[in-house]
Amino acid sequence: MSNNEVLVKVSNAGLYKNGKWLVKNVSLNINRGKIVTLIGPNGSGKTTTAKIALGLYKNIEGSVERLTNKISYVPQKVSIDWTLPVRVLDFMILTQDLEEKEITDALILTGVEKLKHSNLRDLSGGEFQRVLLARAIAKKPELLVLDEPVQGVDFTGEVALYGLIKKISETLKCGILLISHDLHVVMSATDHVVCLNGHVCCSGSPVDVAQNKEYKELFGEKSSQLLSIYEHEHDHVHSSDGKIVKDIN
Repeated sequence: MSNNEVLVKVSNAGLYKNGKWLVKNVSLNINRGKIVTLIGPNGSGKTTTAKIALGLYKNIEGSVERLTNKISYVPQKVSIDWTLPVRVLDFMILTQDLEEKEITDALILTGVEKLKHSNLRDLSGGEFQRVLLARAIAKKPELLVLDEPVQGVDFTGEVALYGLIKKISETLKCGILLISHDLHVVMSATDHVVCLNGHVCCSGSPVDVAQNKEYKELFGEKSSQLLSIYEHEHDHVHSSDGKIVKDIN
């Protein structure tokens, strides 16, 4: 398997709905073993673009070519009745048949095997996000689509989760399409960035995108400057203003 293998190819795609274009002229490739991150302000078309790549919209402009059917999707919001005593194990097999080894391997990879018999309602935000990831990767997808996967997690937890996502990509050799609002946080885990604002404003490596004029207009000079903090190898964690807040050695 080559990391140059294209799993999804989106070409000049757009979606016109309720009298307006939600996104237009979007092109991107998702390759095996690579992480593509969609960034942009609220309402910029990030989730719409992800759903176009997944083939969830039929009447689109342009084209989408998917070269794999082994796809997992973690949506931005998951509706759960928190009053029910649902264990992590129950949640893992709620809508799919999994063997014991598939469950165990996924929970180990995401670092939550010890929570296998815990109730979902007792988990922290970070633990629940890890369980969502475990559930999504249990069948070893070739493409993993993650819509804002660090919601309800503190800053240090965000950094850890993005590191885990990178580990998943490397371990399973899957392609990942990631939606995020924080480029400077995901930088160390991202191979390619597509900045959206109804269309593709710019795309490329995180550093290249951060230097782009349209990116700076959307996110400001401060966000661009923060990126330099994340270019180096990390043995520590930064706060959102760039200060070192934790040594992880």
